[in-house]
Amino acid sequence: MIHRNARETLVRLCNQFPVVGITGPRQSGKTTLATSVFPGKRYITFDDMAMRELAASNAFDFLMAFPDGAILDEAQKVPEIFDALKLLVDRNKWEPGKFILTGSSQFKLKKNMSDSMAGRAAYLNLMPFSIPEIADADLCGNDAYRLIHMGMYPPLHDPEKHFIPYDWFESYIDTYLERDVQELINPGNLSVFRKFIQVCAIHSGQLLSMESIAGSIGVSAPTIKSWLSILERSFIIHFLTPDSNNLGKSVVKTPKLYFMDSGLLCHLLRLETKEELLLSRYKGAVVETFAVSEMMKQRMNQGKKPNLTFYRDNHGFEVDTIADWKHTFAIEIKSSNAPEKKLSANTRKYLELRNNDEIRSAVFYLGDMTMTINGTTYISWKDWGSFA
Repeated sequence: MIHRNARETLVRLCNQFPVVGITGPRQSGKTTLATSVFPGKRYITFDDMAMRELAASNAFDFLMAFPDGAILDEAQKVPEIFDALKLLVDRNKWEPGKFILTGSSQFKLKKNMSDSMAGRAAYLNLMPFSIPEIADADLCGNDAYRLIHMGMYPPLHDPEKHFIPYDWFESYIDTYLERDVQELINPGNLSVFRKFIQVCAIHSGQLLSMESIAGSIGVSAPTIKSWLSILERSFIIHFLTPDSNNLGKSVVKTPKLYFMDSGLLCHLLRLETKEELLLSRYKGAVVETFAVSEMMKQRMNQGKKPNLTFYRDNHGFEVDTIADWKHTFAIEIKSSNAPEKKLSANTRKYLELRNNDEIRSAVFYLGDMTMTINGTTYISWKDWGSFA
């Protein structure tokens, strides 16, 4: 079993809160993480209709049947369980880590927990594998583009399974639309929503333009805003907001859109092989998407906010990512495999504009060695998920 870097964060949260919810996209390994961290806890899945009906009939008594707590999988399928959990926590002594909740429908799980469990529950957002995780399992290899094209969803890296990425992603999208999206939009719009996801893929790594996306599929900008929220809440996409600093009013205010997984992005862009990715006009955007996702996963695995922004002014000068962590890094992301000085031109200019000695310059590139040259750190793709 591949060690998940979020394991320590889950244990930390379970040492403080009586209820911990593990959220994240479908197929990111939420149930596997919970059962591996707490092998002694009873595991209950509400996919089992009999168990679901039993819990719904008297949720409080159902929970009382597990004095040592339990892992409740697909908890959102029994809405009554959340009020019962609140009563149980309030009536008894504070017992950290007693119940672990997971579910494939992020919307219902998190909404029910937020409505009922305020102050009593914590959340861990579990994303697909990160580079350090598959590297530790000796599954990383030496071909960056192979990994970027495949993406990081756990089933695609399971040596006991032999999924063809095209088939797996098609099934993934169908399941996502049928089980997550269908209840949130007009069912007659499902085919339009599928096209919407594909159009969003073309915009990954770019400034968000709802008008452009709306025009491509023939729906209104308010509808696009609502649909983007659905994609974001289900961890299909995320946004980087513009860097807020004192460099003047010429800084753009529009966020940038990114997909969370580069493999899903390649599938939506119809890039069926690594070689097609290499020749594609989207190559730079896919590499940038992969790099930003790795930085986000590193932070989320620690239970921290990503704290990633970007800088762009109205004249087109841009720095791909500003990471405001223990140190602040201005980061450029390049598909080059050589640490050339010209790759850091934008980060060095940004440092001059900010005139702040504490900000550091970094370049993410596809070489095999991490090194520092003339004050800029060139980060090998193998270290993107552990850079700090």
